[in-house]
Order: sequence, then structure tokens, then C-alpha cells
Amino acid sequence: MQSFFSDTAHWHGYDGIPQRVLEHIEYASAALGIAALIALPIGLVTGHTGRGGNAVALVATAGRALPSFGLLVLLFVWLGLSTWPAMIPLVVLAIPPILVTTYEAVRTVDASPVDAARGMGMHPAKILFQVELPVALPLILSGLRSAAIQIVSTATIAAYVSLGGVGRYIVDGLYQRDYEKVVGGAALVAVLALLVLGLFWVAGRALVSPGVRRR
Repeated sequence: MQSFFSDTAHWHGYDGIPQRVLEHIEYASAALGIAALIALPIGLVTGHTGRGGNAVALVATAGRALPSFGLLVLLFVWLGLSTWPAMIPLVVLAIPPILVTTYEAVRTVDASPVDAARGMGMHPAKILFQVELPVALPLILSGLRSAAIQIVSTATIAAYVSLGGVGRYIVDGLYQRDYEKVVGGAALVAVLALLVLGLFWVAGRALVSPGVRRR
């Protein structure tokens, strides 16, 4: 692994580490953003109303059961060489943890402040965003964090359909029997996962109120 990172050829050009890491981050960020745009509103609304819990569980189970690699190959055959064959499996993988944790986070908010807000005549949308969401935010962030780590780890499959990312080092290394490259690619994935943990820790400190954090 040391020789992989010490080789200056791996730090320049289209196959250099900075370029591959940037591609990996782009895929992962786009997939997480799309999944969050789909799952967060559904989780918030179903958690607030208490309706649709069975549907949430069904979607989560179905999403977890789909094989990412098999779906990737199928979409590659249908759609051809583009970013979508790699993006769709990542989005499908990320939706269940975001959806389930958001739903459960809102459902498990203490009923006392919610009832007090209703008694004061607050609009349901204000109750959701001003009372329930601040309390549920730590668990919602944990769902986003889990989804992000899964995406970063699984985005290596993009390399199997000739796209970029650090998965190229793993796929190319296996093909070339260059195991230093394989281990180097795996190490980069691990580092990116640790960076995701750090970013969500910072987000939790910045977005979650101190009172909720202490609780």
C-alpha cells in the first residue's frame, strides 16, 4: 500500500488519486442528495401524521432486499454507459435508512410538547418544523450518516460499468493482479467513510441544540 501512495504517477492525470476521489465524492453526494429529497419529506409527513407506517416498512424492506450490483448491471444493459446506471442503485440503497429513521425519529418525539403546541393553536406544519423536527434531528442525522457511509462504500460499483471513482483502483487492480492498487483503493474508501463520520459529527454539533444533545 505504501508504494501505491508514494508513486507520483498516482497523483496526476485522469487516473490520479485527486481525480478519482473527486469523482467518488460527486457520485456519493449526488446519490445522497437525491435520496434525501425523496425520503426526508415522506418520513417527516408520515411520522407527523402517524399514517403510512406499514408502507414505510414495506419500502424499506424492498429497498434493502434489492441487490445493488445486480441492479447496476441490469440498468447498464437498459440505459447504456452513463452515470444513471450507477446512481440509481446508490439512491435505492440510501432511501431505506433515511426514510425509516426519519419516520421513527418524528414518531418517538415526546407527546407533551406536541400536545402543548396543539393546545396553543399552532398550525400542524409549525408543530412539525418548530417542535418535532428539532427534537428528532439527532436521529434523522444518524439515518443520513448511515446512508452516506453505505453510499461511499458501495459507490465502488460504478467502476464495474467503466465509470470513475476510487473503485477504479480496486477493479483495475484485480484485473491487473496489482494488489497494491487494490489495497490502496480500499484504503481510500475507508478514509472517505471516516471523513463522512467526521462531517456528520460536525453537523450534529452545529445543527442540534445543546439541550437536545445533552438529553
